[in-house]
Amino acid sequence: MTKTKLLASTLLSLAAVPALAQDVPPAAQDDVLKIGLMYTLSGPAAALGEHARDGFMLAAEQMGDIGGMETEIIVVDDEQRPDLAADKARELVQRENVDFVVGPIFSNILVAIHQPVTETGTILISTNAGTSNFAGADCHPNFFVTSYQNDQNHEVMGAYAQQQGYENVFLMAPNYQAGKDSLAGFKHSYTGGIAGEVFTELGQLDFSSELAQIAAFQPDALFTFMPGGMGVNLVKQYDQAGLSSIPFLSAFTVDETTLPATQDAALGLLGGQNWAPDLDNEANAAFVEAFIEKYDYVPGTYAMQAYDAAQLIQSAVSKLDGDLTDRDALRAALKEADFDSPRGDFSFGVNNYPVQDFYLVEAVKRDDGRYATSIREKIFDDYVDTYADQCEMQ
Repeated sequence: MTKTKLLASTLLSLAAVPALAQDVPPAAQDDVLKIGLMYTLSGPAAALGEHARDGFMLAAEQMGDIGGMETEIIVVDDEQRPDLAADKARELVQRENVDFVVGPIFSNILVAIHQPVTETGTILISTNAGTSNFAGADCHPNFFVTSYQNDQNHEVMGAYAQQQGYENVFLMAPNYQAGKDSLAGFKHSYTGGIAGEVFTELGQLDFSSELAQIAAFQPDALFTFMPGGMGVNLVKQYDQAGLSSIPFLSAFTVDETTLPATQDAALGLLGGQNWAPDLDNEANAAFVEAFIEKYDYVPGTYAMQAYDAAQLIQSAVSKLDGDLTDRDALRAALKEADFDSPRGDFSFGVNNYPVQDFYLVEAVKRDDGRYATSIREKIFDDYVDTYADQCEMQ
């Protein structure tokens, strides 16, 4: 039976806890599989972490004992603070002795927790953040990703803008690693002109200045990456500013985490994703139906990717009959990715990042009255990220 507990925000001192030797399995000597979930569960971006947590917990509930092992899941709120996240990551691996750390949402949190987790031999599975450095030169055998490389969803929109013949696009993203990756990704597949390029503060909620610039420049389109509460405010303010004549292209800005708040203001807006709730396959239909039945809201990609992380762990632990002492065998079992993803095609590249399809999606109102994204067309098929050839893992 799977048990869940919360890790307190007030951390216990780690001074007396010795660091674990590299590549030594933390908890494989006992019969309990321990998993730490680290997500942003408070503040304006909490909805993103809630989707991910709920997706993972749905899979865990469906499985019961993951991989046939008694399972304990420890839920951590990183509060979108890299320093706190690093401390909590150390507590998960050193005091709680987890076998896997799953998460986070934000790339600056991933950068903060990557070394504290992976250097101990613990497996880190990112269900959202996928920075370019860890896909390339800094790839690590103890780091797996069930989402994407950060650039890829933005590359979808760059390719779409290129198809549309746009010659003058205004670019806007928050000033942190994922924001920089987003604009780099867009420009990777778009060769037209740039009307303006703005990096906002992470967490910014008032876009009046940036919208005034867009109105002045009158670009062929806007491309933006604004997750969570940032995206909600931007979409509403864009609509209120009367800028609907300028196409609004985005990734992680118009999705199942923001649509319940933006509603009609977002209808028809386009995005780039690796999945949508109406993707036509049996595994996806079952996942979406079960998720809505349990949580009463439409899952976003954050939920799907976390659901897959649980499936990934289940597949590997089952293959090893619960014996996680052989780290090479564990990594090999994870690499096989032997599960049915709601997104359909899924495998790992050399850098432990997914090889998968990507789509242009549109915000719609479903027959049940809920708002969601819907597949409009496939843009990339079995797409390998552009940094994989910099990874020296075999």
